[in-house]
Amino acid sequence: MNEALHTPASLRARAEGAAASLPPLLLQAERLAATVLMGEHGRKRAGPGDAFWQYRAALPGDARRSIDWRQSARSDGQFVRETEWQAAQTLMLWVDDAASMRFAAADRPSKLRRAQTLALALAVLAVRAGERTALANLAEPPRSGRAQLIRMADALMDGGDAPDYGAPRPRVMPMGARAVFLSDFLGDPAPLTDAMGAAADRGVGGVLVQILDPEEEAFPYDGRTIFESMSGAIRFETLKAATLRNDYLTRLRDRRALLRDLCARTGWRFVAHHTDASAASALLTLHAALGPVR
Repeated sequence: MNEALHTPASLRARAEGAAASLPPLLLQAERLAATVLMGEHGRKRAGPGDAFWQYRAALPGDARRSIDWRQSARSDGQFVRETEWQAAQTLMLWVDDAASMRFAAADRPSKLRRAQTLALALAVLAVRAGERTALANLAEPPRSGRAQLIRMADALMDGGDAPDYGAPRPRVMPMGARAVFLSDFLGDPAPLTDAMGAAADRGVGGVLVQILDPEEEAFPYDGRTIFESMSGAIRFETLKAATLRNDYLTRLRDRRALLRDLCARTGWRFVAHHTDASAASALLTLHAALGPVR
């Protein structure tokens, strides 16, 4: 046996090599998650809860393999068997990756990077608590374990062409799951209303996180200014930007009021976050807002 393999220097080199192969986003999220005291968040391991299950009618989007054909054969419909653990121990995440989320002023992180980091840090906390997690817009089912975190990190960083504004179009979420949607929510609110209504119908509660750059909140523009969307598809020039401030701020307040009202009607919570604020503070707020598993 080569004893050199077990020297402190070699062990450190191997550890550093393993860490280097991980997505940088995951490393950043794990450091952020380490700031949260886990406490009694969720169940630490699978237990007797797996023995409790119930049938429900199959819905569009349910995987064919999830259908209980024996129970379905006894009636005219199709049924899915869900355990209490599957329903309650699931965290679904949607991160808006539209072009508008790439905006960043000064030396602050972009809205997209902050959303990605917060979402993945929440996933890290969920996995450490023995829960399943997944990205709501992908077909892959919720899973637990570190391999799932790596898959999610890779998917979050898989960029490409994107519209100016995003809209959640989540797959069918498990009954009774929890969800977090992270976006600037500056686009058409209709898809968001539909998605949250569908989630509420399945007993899914959660949190809307509106992430904005401080410049978007303050509108500190004056004189000649050219406004251009992040994709370049929309461009507007004005000689008196200050005259637009009041109308802009009114529309921003109206949008936030719409989001709060939507949360009130569906039983969700609303959190506003600015990219110049502490990510750790935001994560603590979200962790508390999600609360213990019902």
